[in-house]
Amino acid sequence: MDTNYTVLARKYRSQDFQSLIGQDVLVKTLTTAINTGRIAHAYIFTGIRGTGKTSTARILAKALNCLSGERATPTPCGTCENCRAIAAGQHIDVLEIDAASHTGVDNMRDILDAAQYRPTNGRYKVYIIDEVHMLSTSAFNALLKTLEEPPAHVIFILATTEIRKVPVTILSRCQRFDLVRVPVETLKQHFAWIAEKENVTLSDAANELLARAADGSVRDGLSLLDQAIAQTGGNVDEAAVLAMLKRADRGVVVDFMRTMLSGDVAAALDKADQIYTNGADLTMLLGDMMEWTHWATRMHPALHAGQCINSPYTADMREQMQKIIASVSLNTLSRIWQVLVASISEMQAAGNQKQCFDMLIVRCMHIAEIPPISDLVRQAESNTAPAQKAATPATPVAPKAAPKQTCTITCAAELGSALQDAREILLYSYYSSNIEICDFTQGCIKYFDRKGDADFAPRLAAWLADKTGQEWRLERAAESQNTHTITEQKQEELVADPLVASAMNLFADAQIVGVSK
Repeated sequence: MDTNYTVLARKYRSQDFQSLIGQDVLVKTLTTAINTGRIAHAYIFTGIRGTGKTSTARILAKALNCLSGERATPTPCGTCENCRAIAAGQHIDVLEIDAASHTGVDNMRDILDAAQYRPTNGRYKVYIIDEVHMLSTSAFNALLKTLEEPPAHVIFILATTEIRKVPVTILSRCQRFDLVRVPVETLKQHFAWIAEKENVTLSDAANELLARAADGSVRDGLSLLDQAIAQTGGNVDEAAVLAMLKRADRGVVVDFMRTMLSGDVAAALDKADQIYTNGADLTMLLGDMMEWTHWATRMHPALHAGQCINSPYTADMREQMQKIIASVSLNTLSRIWQVLVASISEMQAAGNQKQCFDMLIVRCMHIAEIPPISDLVRQAESNTAPAQKAATPATPVAPKAAPKQTCTITCAAELGSALQDAREILLYSYYSSNIEICDFTQGCIKYFDRKGDADFAPRLAAWLADKTGQEWRLERAAESQNTHTITEQKQEELVADPLVASAMNLFADAQIVGVSK
């Protein structure tokens, strides 16, 4: 038995710029910079996991130190002594540092002291600092001066998945590159090529499922492909991938949504039982239902957005969806979407997910039956019209009472406390964790949303109007001003507290993992 098996994510890791998939802008910029000699002294690569940040750093290190020519080249040979040593992680002048395990200022001082010496075998000394956001504040401060004016023979390459945690003073000293999610079609071509190299049979439907489950990450997709090959022995089909991912086929989801929108509660619950019995993950099924609702809304004839051929559904499925939504209003789809989104946290917190999912189905089906607000208003006006005509002139009409103001909110902290007191748990959780308040005045809030939830502003504005008795205007800022959220402010206050500091010092590697009211 061969005990030296190398997983696909490592075996097919990009070794040059030509094999780096899905990052065309990055590749073009770096190759042009190397060809023209405009090599920066510091780079920072950011993006989600598995898009090629560390691989790009290693390729750049090889390009700078390849011995195939007299100068740096965008096409490293991969066979010279320097290229092979860098690929193996053994080059004396290319240091790859894990910031998660070298967070302290002493570690950074050792690195900076060694940077003063000229390279031994290469043209440049290259420092690759992975997950740089894990460095401590003192380590970042120690790096600042050297990062701004390093020796001519030193290149710093930083990589991070959490660019917001990197100080602006560090970012301003680096050339920043944002690695994008790799498109599904690009991933499918890559997986098909690897399957051919590995003599593996990979069906188109299975390839589609793997590419979409990867969510733009090459490494995640290759790990799933590796798992599917191990499970099937080399004949990867749609059924095997669906069983591995524990998700229902999109055709099953289309059929399920048809039943749910038909209004037959018993049939919908029966289908949910069948899907659950077949081993589908209900959390994944909830995500599939949200995906269906999103594309059904985009395909709705009222929007005139076309057939949406870039959707993940086949032509036959899209035709079925068109028939379903022909009798469903945009208002109904919008309400179902809101219920599904609100149910995500409920499903995660539920002790019994099946019970929660059944109640979700009932809620969606009954909320779909509620007529639009415009119809309710017209009905109310028609009901009151005869009464108004019958009223005698001698009967005075009582003026409409002004909304009663129940509380006054003057700052971001008071808003957080008011949300907690009102038990608005979901709204408070999102507000305290993701919202940066840029400006807070009476009746107007300017904020930056880190996650970009379109429903947050109208929900908060409606709650504020009901709570304070006045209209509120919420303005969303286009860019972050690097202000802290409520949770981050509380954590900083805790860290500064002498009692907390004493408690932290009593236990090695102690961390603050949560802040409660």
